[in-house]
Amino acid sequence: MNKRYFRLFIGVALLAASYWITVWLHHDHSAIHDHHTPRNTVVERSPATDVTREQQRNSIILNSSSPMHPCPLSPPGLVGPLRIEFDWNRTMNDVRKECSEHLQEGGRYQPLECISQHKVAIIIPYRNRQDHLKHWLYYMHPILKRQQLDYGVYVIHQHGEGTFNRAKLLNVGYVESLKEYAYDCFVFSDVDLVPMDDRNLYRCHDEPHHMAAAMDKFGYKLPYNTYFGGVVSLSQEQYMQINGFANEYWGWGAEDDDMYKRITLKGMRVSRPDSRIGMYKMVRHLRDAHNEVNPRNPDQLHHTSSNMAIDGINSLNYKVIKINKDTLYTMILVDIHGPK
Repeated sequence: MNKRYFRLFIGVALLAASYWITVWLHHDHSAIHDHHTPRNTVVERSPATDVTREQQRNSIILNSSSPMHPCPLSPPGLVGPLRIEFDWNRTMNDVRKECSEHLQEGGRYQPLECISQHKVAIIIPYRNRQDHLKHWLYYMHPILKRQQLDYGVYVIHQHGEGTFNRAKLLNVGYVESLKEYAYDCFVFSDVDLVPMDDRNLYRCHDEPHHMAAAMDKFGYKLPYNTYFGGVVSLSQEQYMQINGFANEYWGWGAEDDDMYKRITLKGMRVSRPDSRIGMYKMVRHLRDAHNEVNPRNPDQLHHTSSNMAIDGINSLNYKVIKINKDTLYTMILVDIHGPK
């Protein structure tokens, strides 16, 4: 009799224990799903968080069941010829609202759908051109995103009211951009030039590349065969081979012709897109104060071969005054000192 009651007691106890174990396991399983993200999900975060787009991109690579692939050679989202109109009522805040999607601080972007094969620093020499800059940013960020570039925009702002030096500012942009990221391609662009076809790819080629082959300013043709101004791209290797730009072209004129000579003196050739794809529209403006034509500049072209080894990236001197990280760009205010 005692044995029968004892067996009954053990059975009831086991049933009760089984019930409470089931309840506990169900509660713990629900808690796991409430507080943790499933393995293959990437969480969208607001721009206010400290998680960057690059971290999100790395999260996709690590958590995705299929690895990220290189971006295709021909970006699939290009649209071809573009209608370019400069709306002077558009503000910089308007540009930020329309163009900031997926941008990292400082005007940085990496495609989320693939791994770009082109790490491009876009360098703009600048002083007192905010109206032109907003037009450039409004059109260029969507174009560069469609081209699936891993890129950053660097606006190199010359401090003070001294004589402007476009080439030296471009050298500064090269050095400063490399302090932030391992770029291997550099596009040097005037702030007033916007491409009229997004198939004009902002990337580097086997040869130094003159992108602005057909500007409206010149009737959509080259002003002369050796012209190398407006917008050009060079790989890091090409740039270092010619010692960068010359630093001693103060004022307007001839620094781009000097660059062309440096390229040819090193046995390289200049490539260009065809005139249809290489069309550019210029934001019209008067010549800037303190950027007048310098009559001494053309004479320096006679000395390019002897000056190239001593005047360039290896003789660059400047002082960074301030770095501003906007959503759309990195602006670097620099003192490039005055002419000797």
